[in-house]
Amino acid sequence: MSLKTTVITGATSGIGKETALALAKKDHTLYLLVRNTIKGEGLKADIIAQTGNKNIHVVKCDLADLQSVRHAADELKTSLFAINVLINNAGGMFDKRELTKDGFEMTFQTNHLGHFLLTQSLMPLLEKGHARIINISSDAHKIGKANFDDLQWGQQKYSAMKAYGMAKLFNIYFTKSLAEKYADKGISSFAVHPGIVNTSFGAGVGGFSKFLLAIARPFMISPEKGAETSVYLATEPGMEAKSCQYFTKKKMVKSSVLSWSEANRNKLWDISKKLVGNIRL
Repeated sequence: MSLKTTVITGATSGIGKETALALAKKDHTLYLLVRNTIKGEGLKADIIAQTGNKNIHVVKCDLADLQSVRHAADELKTSLFAINVLINNAGGMFDKRELTKDGFEMTFQTNHLGHFLLTQSLMPLLEKGHARIINISSDAHKIGKANFDDLQWGQQKYSAMKAYGMAKLFNIYFTKSLAEKYADKGISSFAVHPGIVNTSFGAGVGGFSKFLLAIARPFMISPEKGAETSVYLATEPGMEAKSCQYFTKKKMVKSSVLSWSEANRNKLWDISKKLVGNIRL
């Protein structure tokens, strides 16, 4: 019998895939929130074959489409009583400025806003499960600036790396806000830098970002290694005392000075609520 119910986004490749596989081996019931359900079903079959854990479920969820996020949350609320672990793993870096069907810049929505809506929509189940929420950030947050006057990059020259850095900074703001707002409900939250991982991440970028990725590639770690901290935070007893912190290599480390700005994280929370509109709880 599975002891924990875990929901994870972006599980069909890279770090997400290895995280899902490791948690399945630990007997978690998994809900894989994926954009491509054909890939999702393939992953489900692969996980069952490798682990014998048949409690694997695929749910359609495209973070670049807020209506898809709402539908996924509704499906989970129909299927589940509680969620014990939510891993907001999906994300990306995009070479050119692109808007989602909701009208938001793609990096901002897929890395932050979609996960904001998903997490808030699932909050009743997360509260029942005294959940751990794990947000995949990055040390790229250290180059990020909270440009609240131009979140959609319509007024300034678009930079894939800067847009990604801002989104990863927002992941940390979101983590700290969740810890502050829901600690009394038994919820804990953590931000993770998985390391520089050798995956297909950033495959579509060009220019200076492509150059930086090429330089870093010989020093990258495997997806299995990149997944270790997320798995650790999802399973290690007693981690609740370290809620709101930033982790890498299974250790708590310092995030940037800017990432601790209370004014910024409160502003991001308020803006995000307005942008996603009414959240059906």
